[in-house]
Amino acid sequence: MTDLTNFQKSYKSIDKVFATLILIFVFLSIWDLDVFTDTLSFMLKALLGTAPFILFAVLAVAYLKATSAENLLSKAFSGPQLRMIIFAAFLGGLSPFCSCEVIPFIAALLAIGAPLSAVMAFWLSSPLMDPAMFLITSGTLGWDFAIGKTVFAVGIGILGGGLTMMFYKTPVFTDPLKEKPQIGGCCGIKEPFQGEPVWSFWRQADRLEIFKSTGYENAIFLLKWLALAYTIEALMIKYLPADLIVTLVGGQGFFTIFTAAVFGAPAYLNGYAAVPLVDALMNQGMSKGAAMSFMIAGGISSIPAAIAVWALVKSKVFAAYILLGILGATLSGIIWQLAA
Repeated sequence: MTDLTNFQKSYKSIDKVFATLILIFVFLSIWDLDVFTDTLSFMLKALLGTAPFILFAVLAVAYLKATSAENLLSKAFSGPQLRMIIFAAFLGGLSPFCSCEVIPFIAALLAIGAPLSAVMAFWLSSPLMDPAMFLITSGTLGWDFAIGKTVFAVGIGILGGGLTMMFYKTPVFTDPLKEKPQIGGCCGIKEPFQGEPVWSFWRQADRLEIFKSTGYENAIFLLKWLALAYTIEALMIKYLPADLIVTLVGGQGFFTIFTAAVFGAPAYLNGYAAVPLVDALMNQGMSKGAAMSFMIAGGISSIPAAIAVWALVKSKVFAAYILLGILGATLSGIIWQLAA
């Protein structure tokens, strides 16, 4: 029994992303040395190209954490409900939270009676864009795509919050919170919004330590996911048939945009990992509208985001969250296809 417990602890301590990377390259080195060399070279060159964006993003997020600037987000949830929805959508689209890290904040807001409409607006927009995501997206897919996705993130938040406000008296949105939500962490969650912002954080040892630890954790997080993403991108370019992509999400029709939203989300690994993967898919025939739809739907309905929502709210609100995400992704893809 003790051996089994020790094995379980050892297994949980293994970083699954790094382990996957190692297994991929071990397999490639045995199977085809040329493919191993080409894939490794592609991954390292891609990481080097995005290094300036990664560095700036890591420092920016670490500064927000160390100064407690997250506290400013709480102002989104005071005042008239419509203003709250708009403000919450804007802040969600720009916040540094991942889909898990926002859970304690959402739980506290719902527990004290904050309107579900504003919470939904923040919740829908928050996983779609953050400072690091914006920089990674702009560096890979271009500034226009990054700005467009940011605008759509805010728009989906407003749309979802507005619809929630309109139908808040229906059975779907009444009593949304689970009795005892399971608040766990895939992002190393800590209680948010403690204390007022301290802009000169380096004057306090504990805040300086937060800056260092946050910067280190985010750097490792970004590097490992992007390394995996670029590795998969290299293999996709070599082995994924272009005809298959064109069949599923290619072309200029609106149905392919809906298809990308519904069927593309399960293939969505991680917000940062999805960026180079979408770049590879676009190079192999994915339309611009389908790419935008895929990115948005995947960000909302990816496994970490979905688990985070499921952990906190009842199934009817969870279903509404997913449906609103697919609706927003499809509309965003159509608009982007027409505008691009």
